[in-house]
Amino acid sequence: MGRFVALVCVAVTAAVAIAVAAAELGPDAHEVDGRKSGYLFLTERTQELQDDDFQNPGMFAVEQGRELWNRAEGPDRRSCASCHGEAEVSMRGVAARYPQFDRDKGGLMNLELRINAERTQHMKSAAYAYESEEMLSLTAFLTYQSRGEPKAVEIDGPARPFFERGREFYFTRRGQLDLACNQCHVDLVGSSLRGDIVSQGQSNGFPLYRLAWRTMTSLHRVFAWCNTAIRSEPYPLGSDEYLNLELYVAWLGRGLPIEAPAVRR
Repeated sequence: MGRFVALVCVAVTAAVAIAVAAAELGPDAHEVDGRKSGYLFLTERTQELQDDDFQNPGMFAVEQGRELWNRAEGPDRRSCASCHGEAEVSMRGVAARYPQFDRDKGGLMNLELRINAERTQHMKSAAYAYESEEMLSLTAFLTYQSRGEPKAVEIDGPARPFFERGREFYFTRRGQLDLACNQCHVDLVGSSLRGDIVSQGQSNGFPLYRLAWRTMTSLHRVFAWCNTAIRSEPYPLGSDEYLNLELYVAWLGRGLPIEAPAVRR
């Protein structure tokens, strides 16, 4: 009963956030200046699955992430909430600004790496594995707090060189099939591919629930899957190459509202 009540509360909060975001972004919140969310390439049934928080399978990850946010760990028994309080307030809009340049690291940080930095430095706790259930759940919970907020990453100043490397990656052919990201997600948008429709490959729904895998997934796992699909050796999740690409793809989707947890085929 407790889990059901928690899920009800999450659903009500989401409904309010979506309504506000839709009013601010216009009648079609899934398209901004020709940039189209992957939501628009889904079947009607899958759209309905994403829209209904009582059916959206990604909401169970959000609920688990809420528990992790409040879980005390480490020698000082601290939790995320110990420093940041209510995530609905302190984390609103945060995920929309990632990845971003971090001066201490001297490179890009995405939400996953930021979570682990906070855990190891401030909570004195072990880092989560990149694609672990805990990491996916906590990133889903945190990104959920920005649902409806437009993607707005910083690409100037110290972030610029990483952005340019991400752009180069996006347009570089690789693998035995000799394909680049743009050849599918720019040149072939709307085309059929094995019963699916090629989208623009926007990242505003991540972390999302992928029906084909029956699990939550990060953006970097999909990057790696794309590399494998074109018979190219994938980079490690959290690698500099994927961080650069994540920044460039986030910029491509600037202005699109956060949908996490989205549902995709």
